[in-house]
Amino acid sequence: MCHVIVTCRSMLWTLLSIVVAFAELIAFMSSDWLVGRPKANSSPVLANRSNTWRDPYHPKLGIYSRCIKLPTLKRGNLCGPYADSFNEIASGFWQATAIFLATGILILCAVAFVSVFTMCVQSILKKSIFNICGLLQGIAGLFLILGLILYPAGWGAQKVMDYCGPDVSPYQLGACSLGWAFYTAVGGTVLTFLCAVLSAQAEIATSSDKVQEEIEEGKNLICLL
Repeated sequence: MCHVIVTCRSMLWTLLSIVVAFAELIAFMSSDWLVGRPKANSSPVLANRSNTWRDPYHPKLGIYSRCIKLPTLKRGNLCGPYADSFNEIASGFWQATAIFLATGILILCAVAFVSVFTMCVQSILKKSIFNICGLLQGIAGLFLILGLILYPAGWGAQKVMDYCGPDVSPYQLGACSLGWAFYTAVGGTVLTFLCAVLSAQAEIATSSDKVQEEIEEGKNLICLL
């Protein structure tokens, strides 16, 4: 018989696991990792309307995508992958970053999916699902850290120089600045380890004596603070 067990700590862990997985995925897919030096928008379409065409814009460069403004575009930026294949990613360091981040995100997404079912199933093969998921989140966090450490090492690539100027070099931004996607990835990594810690608390909360008492009383839905 399935006993649905919901506690504050287990629900917090589940929700945070889902949020972290989505945050890391969105950051990885975004082009807002580096905000390039300002460039003049010389669109001939807008030249005869106002002086807004002189206003500079900031191109953005992600691990495998970018956002630029083309003269043929009246409004907005053109965003999409600059690399048609894995080998076309800007540098070997960024290729390694992509592998580590993708591996970590894949693990986090799997844990987020499983976490939804922990309200009904708390163990598998006599092993706590919370402990298993916490261990996986810790491993995912290590992959994310490796990816984030290697990412600045790729700033010396020619692709990055096109956006950040000749002064850019590994671990030196030059004329660029870090975008929200990088900070989101860093924040998500910190929260990943927090999730790993919370998984132990979720295990304690769902296996407490009070929960066992309510199971013995025949309750199928157990909600505890």
